[in-house]
Amino acid sequence: MEQQLAPQVLVLIKHIAALAGKAGFSLYLVGGPVRDLFLKRKIFDIDLVVEGDAILLARQISLEAGGNLRIHDRFGTATYFSDGISIDLVTARSEIYPRPGALPVVKKGSIADDMYRRDFTINAMAICLNPGRYGELIDLYHGQEDIKQRFVRIIHPLSFVDDATRILRALRYEQRLDFQLEDETKTALHNSLSYLGTISGDRIRRELELIMHEEKPGKCLQRAHELEVLKHIHAAFPWDKGMPARFERIRNETGGRAGVAHYYALLAYDMTECDNEQIIVFLKLPRSVAQIMRMTVSFKSHLAVLREPGLPWSKIYHLLHSYSPVSLLAGDVSADIPQVHDYIQLYLTRLQYVRTALRGTDLSELGVPPGHATGDILQRLKEARLDGMVKTKQEEIELVKQLIKRE
Repeated sequence: MEQQLAPQVLVLIKHIAALAGKAGFSLYLVGGPVRDLFLKRKIFDIDLVVEGDAILLARQISLEAGGNLRIHDRFGTATYFSDGISIDLVTARSEIYPRPGALPVVKKGSIADDMYRRDFTINAMAICLNPGRYGELIDLYHGQEDIKQRFVRIIHPLSFVDDATRILRALRYEQRLDFQLEDETKTALHNSLSYLGTISGDRIRRELELIMHEEKPGKCLQRAHELEVLKHIHAAFPWDKGMPARFERIRNETGGRAGVAHYYALLAYDMTECDNEQIIVFLKLPRSVAQIMRMTVSFKSHLAVLREPGLPWSKIYHLLHSYSPVSLLAGDVSADIPQVHDYIQLYLTRLQYVRTALRGTDLSELGVPPGHATGDILQRLKEARLDGMVKTKQEEIELVKQLIKRE
């Protein structure tokens, strides 16, 4: 800890530990940060468990050190913010699942109870921070050994039955850390696939989007496909062997800034309209993402025309202007047709920015009556600009005069 945690974070958690000791509480660094300490990975989140009252301790920190708090009384948790540092404090608790897929019933517990409720052994370690026990490792399920062997292992046989979202988390950690599922865990995963049906669509969506925020989401979803996880999420969920390469390409095309909308659009490309709507409804996707997916499905109808070389720029604009950049990029990556790629890049880098010099008020001054005629002439001017027939405002004026005469 002394070597890997930022100095200002280390000072803060030691101060919190001192306050916990004065209050008679035990304080622990838990879960992912402990795992990442052993892996020598960068630590982004600080998670602390309090044997005592996390909210009371958080308020005491804020009173003494300043900073801001976000309190969740119902769950006995608090988040403390100060100088760009965010620390989650949780009251140690036990969890009981009344039925598969249900949210757990929570009650106050010990650090041992808190470790038992965790998903995997590598996430079920704690380091005591109290001054008299500073640095003491709590490792009830041999997580340190599993880190050495590079295993993802569940803590108890019914882990995936209690909460089938852990199936997706297991694959996320496996791929992120370059570990492998321990044999009994892999068997339990396979035997528990049907329990994915006990999980609501929005909870599945949150797990999928956590995967999409990983560095290699395509690799993780490919693993989910191989283990038949995706088809148990929803029968309409599309996947083929080329999808990981598409995920990687769209990540590269966006300079590593691909978001969940890009990845959902890639998935939508291989769907029918009916399947796409089923996935949108099941996952309760936001309207903006749903619209991008619908656009991506619709985009495929233009491929036959977009394969043709030498299309006028106005034709390219007409075909593509109603699609979002995200859906066009997904369509480009998925179709993987050089001519289509060239047209999409032309549209995204040049054509979408073409504007006419004249506006509706200018047309009125030139004698164009209001109504449909204005819109029609503006459209003709736009096409002429795109195709290079007019290049200046004066040339646009001359074209308008010609069009008026023809009317």
